[in-house]
Amino acid sequence: MVALSPASKAAIARLRSFVAPPTQYYHLPLTRRAAVLILLFADPKGDLRVVLTIRSSKLRNYAGQAALPGGKADALSETPWHTARREAFEEIGLPMSDDKLPPGYSVEHLTELPANLAMTELGVRPCVAWLRHKRQRALVDDQSLVDESSTQDDDLNGSSPRDPDPARDLLPKLDAKEVAAVFTAPFANFLSALDLEPADRDGVPGTWYKGAWHSWHEEPWRMHQFFVPTVRKGSVFRSANAENTGLDARVAPCSPKSQTPVLLADQKHKGGEIQKEAADTAARSRPPPRKPAETESDDALAQPRYRVFGMTARILVDAARVAYVREPDFEHNSHFGDEDMIARLMKIGRLSAEKKSGEVLTRDVMMKAKKEGKGAKLS
Repeated sequence: MVALSPASKAAIARLRSFVAPPTQYYHLPLTRRAAVLILLFADPKGDLRVVLTIRSSKLRNYAGQAALPGGKADALSETPWHTARREAFEEIGLPMSDDKLPPGYSVEHLTELPANLAMTELGVRPCVAWLRHKRQRALVDDQSLVDESSTQDDDLNGSSPRDPDPARDLLPKLDAKEVAAVFTAPFANFLSALDLEPADRDGVPGTWYKGAWHSWHEEPWRMHQFFVPTVRKGSVFRSANAENTGLDARVAPCSPKSQTPVLLADQKHKGGEIQKEAADTAARSRPPPRKPAETESDDALAQPRYRVFGMTARILVDAARVAYVREPDFEHNSHFGDEDMIARLMKIGRLSAEKKSGEVLTRDVMMKAKKEGKGAKLS
């Protein structure tokens, strides 16, 4: 059996031991609560990968956008973890109980991260989980993991059983009802400006990372854009429903070809408060890419990379910061989540149970919350 890499072992242990600070999530009204699932699993090399989705073309909001499985809470009594698991079941068919997973698999709830503020004025709580196999057992006392492949039950004939591989055993069987595709990305790569795999860096059209500073927030806000390679076998699984997958590469936000603005505020305030993107100094310092020309396909799901950006990208960066205890190679906002800003917005009357017609979470609103919301309860 392929064991977890040392870096993956340590990352799982750190996530398991991470305790998030007090959250504003439970002070929000039900209509403002949402959660997403960061589902990690080990690939055959022992490195961690994360499960993402491309939203269905049939959805009214954010069609064709890369996202973590998740959605809004159903009841005040529903925990973020239950919301994330329920939404993952509804979106990609991930069973909510271990006994409905393939034999040997289970989902471990590792931790939760500080709530993020979505531009749609939701408080989004990221829940981190590990899709593990019984042949990988966690030892909490010394924060290590051991390989249990050498048990008497493995194979009476002395040959090794087939190594567990979620990308083979589980993901292709998921029922993608609300998404166009399920895909996976290398978790540690969300701290790097370049593809970690040389084959991706040299052989896949496009670059891994682009970033720019925007003025939406009360302070400069870093917009991350990651371009995840999709050419790896077992990294993309399309929905069986053809209507879900009809995404035009020229429009769908997941496509590197798309000209669709990456910020909701860009769409509502073009030429207004959103400043032009600053040149990415990290990009200027890189050597010219030695890659073939991009495919001409107009199918968004046939592109050699999928674009992951916005809050989803920021959540992945923060989760990787916790897991690998290092800062990314690119510029970023150093705070985790938006707990302080959520409290301040509530103090000035925003994030109420009912959203008023025409309300937009602009930079002016954020600046007002920062100024007038000082002293808001942050615990």
